[in-house]
Amino acid sequence: MTPAQTRPHPRRIAEGLALLTACALVACAPSGGGGGDDGGSTIIQNKGSDTMVNVAQVWAEEYHAVEPEVEVEVSGGGSGVGIAALIRGAVDIANASRDMKPQEMEAAEKNTGKAPKEFTVGYDALAVYVHKDNPLDEIELSKLAAIYVEGGSVTRWSQLGVTIPGVSDDTIVRVSRQSSSGTYEFFRDHVLEKQDFALGSRDLNGSKEVVELVSSTPTAIGYSGMGYATEHVKILRLASEAGGPAFEPSVENTNNRSYPLARSLHLYTLGEPEGAVKTYIDWILSPAGQKVVEDSGYVPLATDTADAEPEPTTDSEEGSTEN
Repeated sequence: MTPAQTRPHPRRIAEGLALLTACALVACAPSGGGGGDDGGSTIIQNKGSDTMVNVAQVWAEEYHAVEPEVEVEVSGGGSGVGIAALIRGAVDIANASRDMKPQEMEAAEKNTGKAPKEFTVGYDALAVYVHKDNPLDEIELSKLAAIYVEGGSVTRWSQLGVTIPGVSDDTIVRVSRQSSSGTYEFFRDHVLEKQDFALGSRDLNGSKEVVELVSSTPTAIGYSGMGYATEHVKILRLASEAGGPAFEPSVENTNNRSYPLARSLHLYTLGEPEGAVKTYIDWILSPAGQKVVEDSGYVPLATDTADAEPEPTTDSEEGSTEN
């Protein structure tokens, strides 16, 4: 049976890219997306990026109102988790806030007989958050790296000329993501220049959790998708170099390429999607689906002119397979 099918729901399979080698030896059913034809509900399995999980849930809800016989079951866990499930043939669609790596593409084709197909469905500006009472308004990438990188020189806010009101210990609390997150890997590649993170950060499972911890911790700093902003945190403007202009992660600055941490948001399927899965992805790429992207705080695909499309920083195709 394919993952998109008439009930019953497919069995839950343990996640983790550590299982890739073993899974490559097992013949898994590739996703088909055709659904059942006996009058039952068609279920599309969608797993992956925590950055995208909120927009994916809204897509699923709004699409069900359009196509009541189609149910899209959404779960997060990180881009790596979704990609691992796709490699096993256990989901119809994997959400990813990073590119699939060549070795992941090869493993998927070897295991299922189908090469992954990529669909870019929007753009995100990876935001850097601090507590709302933090007086800092902007930071350059090299100083941000000095906070997070192994052996980094910045461990206290006073080293940046910042005084945090109401605290006696201004040690910076570094909030990060778990290693299966595409956001973690993007930050490592484009801020840390592929160097390792320093030990001792608070590594959280979800984008929302990062923002919540920063909002309750006056000395914290964290990174997450721009769609998770709340009134309890401040988003820092970022400068690519010392003395250069700093830009906020807005739709305009993502589209005009001035914000340095813009990235693409992807869906991946095994081969060309068919049936209910194809129809669903077509809807996501339509004006209705792209309005959900915009309403969720992300940047939709350009619809008026080709030159309005951003060219986000390309995610690394190398690195640990755990991501």
